[in-house]
Amino acid sequence: MLKFILLALGLLAVDQGSKWLVQNRMSPGESIAVIDPVFYLTYVRNPGAAFGMLPYMTVFFVIIAVVVIVGIIVFARQIARGRFLLKTGLALQVGGAMGNLTDRLRFGHVIDFFDFRVWPVFNMADIGIVLGVGILFIELLKSDSDFSQDAPAGGKEKP
Repeated sequence: MLKFILLALGLLAVDQGSKWLVQNRMSPGESIAVIDPVFYLTYVRNPGAAFGMLPYMTVFFVIIAVVVIVGIIVFARQIARGRFLLKTGLALQVGGAMGNLTDRLRFGHVIDFFDFRVWPVFNMADIGIVLGVGILFIELLKSDSDFSQDAPAGGKEKP
């Protein structure tokens, strides 16, 4: 569980550090070309969820984030040893959720800055959440594949 906590807190630190840099070196709405015309750093204050959905529902998002974080931590404690990827995916989700939760509690919005112009602007916490969900999806597919190999044809369990 220590690795889980360290990964989640590490992502939180990287997320908050990168947002601090953006806030202290850029003005809201400012955009800096990193690889013109593909990648920019654009300082955005997002009052909603992904893609700006449900703006200004801060209390709702705080409650959801706390429930998700607590739920994942409780679930992660019950996962058997040796499920490194599964725990890694969950830790990334917790770290990302904590990063965006911290923004909502401090500012009432989330700081976003990675801008590829073909996708909504996002941040390190979002990257952690998406990677975590991807890893979880892969682990679930592997588990489903393992289960279907154990079951006989016809879907009935072995006696």
